Formats: sequence, C-alpha cells, structure tokens
Amino acid sequence: MSFPQKGSRTLVVDGHSYRWAIRSRPTFTQGLAQSPLRFAVELEGSVSVLLVSPRPDNWLKLPGKSVPPAHVAQAIRQALAAGWKPTEPGSAFEMTLNLPET
Repeated sequence: MSFPQKGSRTLVVDGHSYRWAIRSRPTFTQGLAQSPLRFAVELEGSVSVLLVSPRPDNWLKLPGKSVPPAHVAQAIRQALAAGWKPTEPGSAFEMTLNLPET
C-alpha cells in the first residue's frame, strides 16, 4: 500500500522519510467511540504500514487530543523498537501509543 500525496504528510525521523495520514472522517464504529481511532504511517517508498491507536476524534464529542508530528515520531520509534520492519511486506503492524496528558 502506498499513501497518496493528497491528505498525507511527510515527516523525517532519524534520517528516514515517512508519510503519515489520518482518515478525513472516522468509520461508523470509530465515530461512536466503539473502536479505536487510528493514524497510519509508512516509510516512503515502502510496503509495510504502521497503524497507531488512539486517534483523538469521535462523533460523541468525547474528550480527545490532537496528533502533532512529535507524537507520530514517537510512535515510529516505539514501533521500530517493538519489531516493526517497514521494508518487509506483510500485514499492518498495530500498536497503541499512550499520549501524554495535557
């Protein structure tokens, strides 16, 4: 899977360029806060995707947080330490990122 240019952002982490995206709208169960909201990350030009939970929005207006690039970089580093291999094909690597309280 390759991210489209439109709607995704580029981020350089430890000298490697990654592309990340957040869905423009949550799925039905995500919008009802019944399943986690996620953002996706990939190494540019690679085949493996990282799915990170939680993402902060929902239709019920439950408290949420924004996802700044620093949190995406933190998620990438944690996933790499946990065994994500962005250059190897396979299923998406899923992880949960505990965002700091504000």
